[in-house]
Amino acid sequence: MSKTATPRLAPPLSAGDAELVAALRRRDEAAFVALVERYGPMMLRVAQNYVRTPSVAEEVVQETWCAVLTGIDRFEGRSQVKTWLFRILVNRAMRRGQREARCLPFSALAREDDDESSVAPDRFLGAEHPLYPDHWATPPRDWRVMPDERLLGKETLTRVRDAILLLPPRQRDVIVLRDVEGWTPVEVCDALGLSEGNQRVLLHRARARVREALERYFDPEVLAA
Repeated sequence: MSKTATPRLAPPLSAGDAELVAALRRRDEAAFVALVERYGPMMLRVAQNYVRTPSVAEEVVQETWCAVLTGIDRFEGRSQVKTWLFRILVNRAMRRGQREARCLPFSALAREDDDESSVAPDRFLGAEHPLYPDHWATPPRDWRVMPDERLLGKETLTRVRDAILLLPPRQRDVIVLRDVEGWTPVEVCDALGLSEGNQRVLLHRARARVREALERYFDPEVLAA
């Protein structure tokens, strides 16, 4: 059974955030433009991980900015402006993505149970194996020996993006913010309302699933069903 996330005490707003909130409440156009320039490109990249086309991602970002302007007077400072902003974005992008993806595999909609295996059990030898019980049967490949041209190629990056799109929503949230956008664990916990332990588990599972998808792409004969 899932454990309830431990409430986190948000740090007080920084002086910069407090000034920004005050300016936005005054409807200071320069402050809003500065905010768009600072976070707009990152928001678009995050939104694109939840929806199918760049144009829809742009719509999600625009909807988020409208929500920020209409909601700034109710902002209580319980989180930093950055995490509040991206919480709105992720929620809207998820809803839009769910409406778009009418034929997603059941695995993409599955509940993220606490006892879910990060790696398929058949990747390991059985407990009855005479020499190496419970060891890897098909160990992960060392990608450091792979040519950079293939590892960083356009098709490989497309496979990564597709694998992320098929992750359960919470896993997708965490891996996008941690590994794509470079957020710290604390920032991700604050933005998504997660405990530190739950954030670590979700990130581990997400990375394992993406790695497995890439292994099937690089070595289809090794992991053939």
